[in-house]
Amino acid sequence: MKTNLNDDNNLLFRWFCKGLKYFLLTLLGFAINFVIAHTVSHIFGAVSIVRILLFTSLWIWFVRIAVSLFCLFAIAIIFESWGFRKYALLYKSQNFKMAFN
Repeated sequence: MKTNLNDDNNLLFRWFCKGLKYFLLTLLGFAINFVIAHTVSHIFGAVSIVRILLFTSLWIWFVRIAVSLFCLFAIAIIFESWGFRKYALLYKSQNFKMAFN
C-alpha cells in the first residue's frame, strides 16, 4: 500500500468547488429572503421585495452562472483525466522510470 500519494486537485476543480459553494450559499440566501419577504408581505403588505426576487433577469443570471460552473466542472474533469492518462502512459515507458530513480 502506497502512503505517499498526493491528492492534489487541479486548479480548475478547486475554482469549481469554491464557485459552487458560493453559488449554493447565494441560492440559500435568496430562498430564505424570499420566505421572509413573502411572510412580511402578507403581514405588512410590502409586495415590492417579492417582485424584486421574482425578476426574470435575476434568474437568467443565476442560470448563466450555473451553466458556467457546469462548464468549468466539465473542463476540470477533462484536464484531470487527460493528465492522469498522460502520467500513466509515461510510467509505463522507460524514460519515466529513469527520470525518477
